[in-house]
Amino acid sequence: MPPRTGHRPRPPLDPATLNELALAYVGRFATSRSKLASYLQRKLRERGWDAPEPADPAALAERLASLGYVDDAAFAVAKARALTGRGYGARRVGQALYAAGIDDEDGGEARALAQDERVEAALRMARRRRIGPFADAPLDPARREKALAAMLRAGHSFTLSRAIVDLLPADPVDHISLSDLR
Repeated sequence: MPPRTGHRPRPPLDPATLNELALAYVGRFATSRSKLASYLQRKLRERGWDAPEPADPAALAERLASLGYVDDAAFAVAKARALTGRGYGARRVGQALYAAGIDDEDGGEARALAQDERVEAALRMARRRRIGPFADAPLDPARREKALAAMLRAGHSFTLSRAIVDLLPADPVDHISLSDLR
């Protein structure tokens, strides 16, 4: 694609501007080392490199992490809290952490949080989607299957999803032993 007329092409990156880009990105967004390295790699592809030594975005991301600007464990916990707060299950949280490049060591606390909050997250989703005890009327078989599929896509276990979908409208949530599903 030819450049737009009237705009100068951006100059290639050098070590100082790459460092400035990394600091601006970290200052603006919560991120992981892997996401930061991917961002820097994309900027290098877009603008090129103008220095005798090769660019190393992964090393720059590691340096910023060692300085405390990037914290994968804190990012993972924040991501897990945000997803469970929106009603997503432990499996979906694990997928998001994997996509963000969070390893098992840094994501352990986040995965444990998602596991601990799985019933509450499922109930949040059921309330939002009006499933089970939050429905206006009992679900017909087709709508019940769609509700169950939605709960499974959100990362909840089949057992927990089925237990919530099987509740009748206005049933108390403790009608079934949700604590046994923890």
